[in-house]
Amino acid sequence: MTDVVCGAGPLGTAVAFDLHRLGRSVRVVSRTGRASVPDEVEVVTADLSDSVQSSRVFAGAATVYHCVSPPYAQWATLVEPLMRGIIDGAVAAGADVVYGDNMYCYGPVDGPLTEGLPYRPNGRGATARAAAAEQLLRADRDGRLRATIARASDFYGPRVRQSIVGARVFRAVLAGRAAPVVPGLDAPHSYTYIHDFAAALVTLGTRAEIASGQVWHVPSAEAMPTREFLALAYQQTGHPPRFRSLPKPVISIGGYFSGSLRALGERLYQTERPFVVDHTKYQEAFSAAPTPMKQAIAQTLAWYRQNSTRS
Repeated sequence: MTDVVCGAGPLGTAVAFDLHRLGRSVRVVSRTGRASVPDEVEVVTADLSDSVQSSRVFAGAATVYHCVSPPYAQWATLVEPLMRGIIDGAVAAGADVVYGDNMYCYGPVDGPLTEGLPYRPNGRGATARAAAAEQLLRADRDGRLRATIARASDFYGPRVRQSIVGARVFRAVLAGRAAPVVPGLDAPHSYTYIHDFAAALVTLGTRAEIASGQVWHVPSAEAMPTREFLALAYQQTGHPPRFRSLPKPVISIGGYFSGSLRALGERLYQTERPFVVDHTKYQEAFSAAPTPMKQAIAQTLAWYRQNSTRS
């Protein structure tokens, strides 16, 4: 049997490497047919919103890891069709599904984010993600397949470029320039290291007898203000911390013309108020702890040093 990884972005790539290290047969599905994975990993092309194509590329699969995440501005139109296609393909193959999700479905909350929170998404894109997650859990409840959802906060690490702590931030840190940040540097915030996210997906996929039918928050290091998170990164480069924040009026007005700015405005509650993820459930079930923050930042900086010219 084969494990199929949907998506060749940072999460899908990390999951593929972890599965390969376990000696499993791995197939990666990407829109382009390209992926930076070991030579032994099969790479195929498909439009996963098309049930016929997903059924073809999922043939022989034991577990499907859904790691596809379109750009923020396209969530409202792409997320639900992708989930439908992936569910249909997995049902046809008789495969389990493990979905790498985020925290947008909960909307603004008071207190830590736990798995039992109701869905109160803010904005069309977040609403679509909440609906897609419910699609998957409903398919599990209906007995069509076994499904598990793993949720992480904003992630960072090797290959993570499109994140509020992605390429623009870490390259600025390495160069000693002012890091571009979103408003809200001083509220506690959980950041998830990409390899912790990938490891959790693999654990959930290989422990379906425990994990299926449930939502799990993956391990993240202790929440801290973004100012402190970035100060740790600058400290490791020897540069003094410097920040450059996009003014809120620019975000607000720009949202009328830019899907990316509109999405940023819809998620400002995550940075301007405490956004602390509780992963107690996962930690108690699987005895897993997150990578220490300083170590994860060091590994991220090392990757960017080695890939300084890549987009």
